[in-house]
Formats: sequence, structure tokens, C-alpha cells
Amino acid sequence: MNPEDEWEGRYRRGETGWDRSGSNPLLHTWLVESLSADSTILIPGCGHGHELIDLARLEYKVTGIDIAPTPVERIRCELDSEGLSAEVIQVDMFEYQANLPFDAVYEQTSLCAIQPGQRIDYEKKLYEWLKPGGELYALFMQTGAEGGPPFHCDIMDMRALLAPSRWDWGKDESLHSPHPSGRFELAHRLIRR
Repeated sequence: MNPEDEWEGRYRRGETGWDRSGSNPLLHTWLVESLSADSTILIPGCGHGHELIDLARLEYKVTGIDIAPTPVERIRCELDSEGLSAEVIQVDMFEYQANLPFDAVYEQTSLCAIQPGQRIDYEKKLYEWLKPGGELYALFMQTGAEGGPPFHCDIMDMRALLAPSRWDWGKDESLHSPHPSGRFELAHRLIRR
């Protein structure tokens, strides 16, 4: 089964256990407080678009991409009903080419959703999507289990993937973000070199 059909099937069957039914609480205390109002933000694997809608309400220039048509259409309808402006594109993120690099990428769902063997290619896309000095807001899912999705994003593996030669991890400690599934995420803000 191709990835579009796989993820579309999950949305149609309501198999979206990763969905919080709202934005991650860190969105406002972490990302919004540190970005200027004219920042451009990309949300890969935006799903139902809770964060995208909240950022559009705050008038950020936000773009969301997702491989599945159902959530993309739902987001577009919600944006229209609220008179909000954002770009939502139905595309495989490995094929998405940005016209201009973004100021920030909000990564919450893709690293834990893709096969671990795809992570190196995904890191290349993250780097490509951001301008030099751009910020990656990454939430690394901690499942403590084998298999997935969601796949465990061991912090040492993430540090190796997002290597210091390309990413500045700064000196900040991880922020802990509980997930409704009983799992949690470790949040880090990285700067693209």
C-alpha cells in the first residue's frame, strides 16, 4: 500500500490516536513567544491542523503539508469558515519543495510517524526547508517501545540525526510535553546552521 492510501485509510477509519484534539500546550509558551509576528512557519505532517489553525488565528504566515486528502480538506474548510489565511498542501513531504525557505518548522508528528530508515532523508528536507538561522521546534515522541507508528525517538538518536555540524542544539534542557496517549514528548528548539 502506498503511503497516501495508508494514511488516508487511518483518517477515514478514525485511527488517529496521535491526535490531541487541540494544539500542543507548548505551542503558545514555546513557539509563539519566541517568533516574531512576520515569521513564516512550516508544519509537515500537519494532520487535522490544530496548530496550523491556532497560528493562522495569530496571523502567522503558516503552511501545512500532509499526505492524506481528508485532513487537508478539513483544515481548508475550517480556515474558510473562520475567514483565516494559511496555505495547506496535500503532498508527500519527501516531495515538497518550498518556494522560499521558512523561518521556522514545527515538527511534532513526522519523525515518529515515518519509518526510522527514512529519517536521514527527512533531516535533509528539514534542513532544506529552513533558512540559515531558522528554527526547528521539534517534539520527539517517547514511547519506550519497539515498533510503531508512533516510533520511539530516542534523544541520543535524534542528536546523531540532527548533527551539531548542521544544527545548533543550544544549552536548553528538554521540555517535557505529556501526550493524551499516556506517552510524552521531549521538546527542543534547534537552529539550522
